[in-house]
Amino acid sequence: MSDRPDADGVDDRSCPDVEEFVTAWAAALHRAHYVPISGEQRHRIVAGLADRLVTAVLAEPAEPGTGQRIGADLVAAGFGSPEALGGTIAVIGSRFLGEPGIPADPTRTARLNGLLAELASGFASAAHDRSLRAQDTVRLAALAARTQAEEALRVSEARFRHFATHDQLTGLPNLTMLTEKLGRLSAADVPLDRVGVCCLDVDDFAAVNDVLGHQVGDLLLREIADRLGALTDRRIDLVARLDSDRFAILVRDTTCAEDTIKIADQALAALAAPFRVNGTEVPLTASAGVAEGTVADGGAATLMRASEIALHWAKADGKATLRQFDQDRSNADATRYRLSAAMPAALRRGEFTAAYQPIAALRSGRLAGVEALARWRHPQLGLLSAARFIELAERTGLVVALGGQLLEQACRQASRWQRVQPGLYVSVNVSVRQLRQNGLAGAVAQVLDRTGLPPHLLQLEVTEQAVIDLTGVVTETLAALMKLGVRIVIDDFGVGYANLANLRSLPLHGLKLDASLTRPSAHPATRPGAYHPGTDDDFLSTVVSLGHKLGLVVTAEGIETAEQAHRLTATGCDNGQGWHFGRPVPPHEITASIVAQQHRDAVPRSTELPALPVQRRLRPGGSSTGRWPR
Repeated sequence: MSDRPDADGVDDRSCPDVEEFVTAWAAALHRAHYVPISGEQRHRIVAGLADRLVTAVLAEPAEPGTGQRIGADLVAAGFGSPEALGGTIAVIGSRFLGEPGIPADPTRTARLNGLLAELASGFASAAHDRSLRAQDTVRLAALAARTQAEEALRVSEARFRHFATHDQLTGLPNLTMLTEKLGRLSAADVPLDRVGVCCLDVDDFAAVNDVLGHQVGDLLLREIADRLGALTDRRIDLVARLDSDRFAILVRDTTCAEDTIKIADQALAALAAPFRVNGTEVPLTASAGVAEGTVADGGAATLMRASEIALHWAKADGKATLRQFDQDRSNADATRYRLSAAMPAALRRGEFTAAYQPIAALRSGRLAGVEALARWRHPQLGLLSAARFIELAERTGLVVALGGQLLEQACRQASRWQRVQPGLYVSVNVSVRQLRQNGLAGAVAQVLDRTGLPPHLLQLEVTEQAVIDLTGVVTETLAALMKLGVRIVIDDFGVGYANLANLRSLPLHGLKLDASLTRPSAHPATRPGAYHPGTDDDFLSTVVSLGHKLGLVVTAEGIETAEQAHRLTATGCDNGQGWHFGRPVPPHEITASIVAQQHRDAVPRSTELPALPVQRRLRPGGSSTGRWPR
């Protein structure tokens, strides 16, 4: 190599990669063509050619013909075979601008490409001068190399395409292929009128992996794929594995949803038969979601999403079943989701408030207490009852914060009412989540301290479900609340998990009979001589008597008419609640009712059982009973 620096002032002797480049070029020539010279001689020839190549790339201006002369000299040195030319071009093209330390830029790359073209031309001319046959060999070798490369590329592309569109474990088409197929159906010049999509998911498949191991799980997935692939209905266009234990079936030429449902039933039946893997019988069930409709204008993608939503419903509804997509249910789910997502911010903004429903002493008709019921003043939807959001709050855990906020509101309002009617108590619902939280009794004590409400004027309503298991935190919390002096009642008694033994041992002050107990029942037809149960009044009297024997105050919910109020009074029931006495109203209307009742106390009573003078009444036929959703 020469001692002169290159155009950038870089001495080529200072570039450690030049020697590696020369060695690589010499090795390529040695592999391509045998020349009866020593390795040292071959290295020296290549070093000289490389030196000239560096000079030609860096020279300003470029000297024409250098590449042709290098090609001719390569032939003259005995390396006149097409393989030698191919190896030379490959090494120079891939390594020259990298390893010799010459930075690559567009100008140098273009110049190197020109030199390679000249080198090939000079090589070909020199070889032609030596032999027309050698020239033909060069041409045929180049053509064969290109053909071979193109064929290898086609094979590689086909292999990659299969890898990208098929599941490697089961060999089934994957989500990519299913999505592409749906897209082609939608974009076709003459699209299919209707198609169906069935999404399937193996129930509790994670337990198989956890108990039997992932190897057994993989074998099981292969057998599931085989069973689904063996379905013979002619309308099945594609069976795909989407991910893990989730599969999909694309159904063509459907006329209605029932066509897809039938195939989904076949698939579930095929998976219901027990599997045997490595000598172990593995029973499985699967859930399926079905959607069917048109594919035009992007409808195929919508169907795919709809089938996945329906699959989620099947899982939520108990698994081992099939659900068809229903737009109304989907809209309702979307509305609930939007409400759920909006609740944390609404709580921070103070949009949740309480409405109060009167609780009357049945014998006197006087207001004894009120129940605080959750309401949401939604900025777009208006005032929402608890039925719209409490279940969402319980599911997300937000009911704990919401319940605490409403408890404080109710206690503060009840404290104000003591000025106009001392002894008026407020009843507040407590969710199961709140009862199972450590520290509820302490939080209640702090609220009572801040609001100044005497503990015995706060009544907490809990469901039968919340106290079915009297162990752990629930028992400790109830005992602590009892010690505070707070009243505790069982809400909706008679429709839940009634446990008479628990009633005997619970620290309770009262029972609230569910509204269903206050309505007349339809007695079934009986055979002559068969036992006929007592009347509704007998049944109610028995329940009320049971409560009194346990020392509990009994309140009946759902009283809508004066007749019902008289019936409940006759059974010995203590208090009543329902639309007959008033619907849930803002606190100022309760205040107005208290004042009106005080004025009425000065007037002689009639023989009729009085009703509380609330300002507005609802129509008969409904009630605001239940736990939270009122």
